[in-house]
Amino acid sequence: MGAVPLIDLDPWYRGERAAVARRVDEALQDSGFLLITGHGVDPGLRAETRRLAREFFALPPAVKQRYAVTVGGRGWLPPGVEANGYAEGTATPPDLKESFSVGADTGVGDPAVDSFWFQRNVFPAEVPGLERTVTAYLAEMRRVSDDLLTLFAVALGLDAAHFTAHTRHPTYTMNINWYPPLTAVGTPEPGQFRIGPHTDFGTVTVLDRQAGVGGLQVCTAGGRWEDAPFDPAAFTVNIGDLMARWTGDRWRSTRHRVLPPAADAPDEDLVSLIFFYETDHDARITSLAPPLGRTSYPEVVASAYLKEKLDAITVV
Repeated sequence: MGAVPLIDLDPWYRGERAAVARRVDEALQDSGFLLITGHGVDPGLRAETRRLAREFFALPPAVKQRYAVTVGGRGWLPPGVEANGYAEGTATPPDLKESFSVGADTGVGDPAVDSFWFQRNVFPAEVPGLERTVTAYLAEMRRVSDDLLTLFAVALGLDAAHFTAHTRHPTYTMNINWYPPLTAVGTPEPGQFRIGPHTDFGTVTVLDRQAGVGGLQVCTAGGRWEDAPFDPAAFTVNIGDLMARWTGDRWRSTRHRVLPPAADAPDEDLVSLIFFYETDHDARITSLAPPLGRTSYPEVVASAYLKEKLDAITVV
């Protein structure tokens, strides 16, 4: 894997598309990751979302328990309910994190679909302003994600709506992850991480992260783990397994992990805002043919494919 590039989207929005599209194609073939600036998201909205999330995570456990859910639910994911390493078939200890999860909540009118993919978001009354702020942040993340999918299509020489034609009523979730300090969680078990090694599942992930000793690492094509670069103005972007299938493995859905809290930074705690974008629940995903695609996967229905992945990381 080469360096994860920093790509300014401002030229793209000004109509200078070719150079930006070429760099994105190169990055997604190489590392599967990139950093983006020029995205137009208000830094104040990012900061306020993180501040209010910290208010929630600071509530007493008994209060947070009122909002407890399991993976795929809307609300608080307590410590111990998720182990991302299970997605790779590795029986790891649970991830050292808590999450507050929200997502798409405007249903399609089919109770069997809406009950899982478009659940009602639940916001704690104890943190006034969290609903308003998170709702605004979600709208910005959907805009950025659709803009990225348009850019992706152009990067492949396809019609600009090739991917967004399948995001007219999409599923998506956002996990606000709190990674507690070592002083709170104690010494990690062998093989335990803040988030265990995994690939993402959907089309594109947009991450607002904080720099830290126990931070994000990405895995090279040769199997070496490297620290992900950080820019406070940038979002970290990567594709998931569904997009890799869609492009016939032209682009890499890259393994990554979040390191456990470090002994030399025992008080470090971090908050990450992670937006996972998908497609319409009933989208049929077919691999691009050569010369763009390199592997021909069987067609899948997006929701069935993603549900299997989510079930795999749920600790029961």
